Amino acid sequence: MTTNEPQTAEDLLNAVGPAFSKLRRTSLLEVANPISAKDLSRTLVLNIVQEHTRDSEAEITVGAVAELLGVDPSVASRMVSDSIKAGYLIRAASQQDGRRTVLRLSPEGAELMSRLRRHQREAFDYITADWAEEDRLAFARLMLKYVDSLARLRDRSPAADDAKRP
Repeated sequence: MTTNEPQTAEDLLNAVGPAFSKLRRTSLLEVANPISAKDLSRTLVLNIVQEHTRDSEAEITVGAVAELLGVDPSVASRMVSDSIKAGYLIRAASQQDGRRTVLRLSPEGAELMSRLRRHQREAFDYITADWAEEDRLAFARLMLKYVDSLARLRDRSPAADDAKRP
């Protein structure tokens, strides 16, 4: 054990928050074939749109994006507009309520998200290259379990209700 490693279970659990603070999306920029910082920022919005429109009848609005990102609607609107100008998102009339405007990934947005997923895998492989395979798989399982827990909490939030509302 190095001197930087937590000594007790309490120390280990207390170190999780600062560890999350050290995680940077920019670590993805250091892997071969990097995604630009601007496009990496755009994927925050694109990921939400992709996740919430997997079902062909599901729709998501700028307001729901704001709620799910935890940002002011004007901030979400600017982020969405930037992704539209970049060609990654399309505004469309709701098929459930013609008065509403919903968001869809454009083919270019879908391609960027595919590229991001490949890039994320490359980054994981690069960062954990010197780990034992058992550790890499255990970390991957625990990370997925953690994200599933977050999703369950999010699904119980008012923002999830807004995203699902016709």
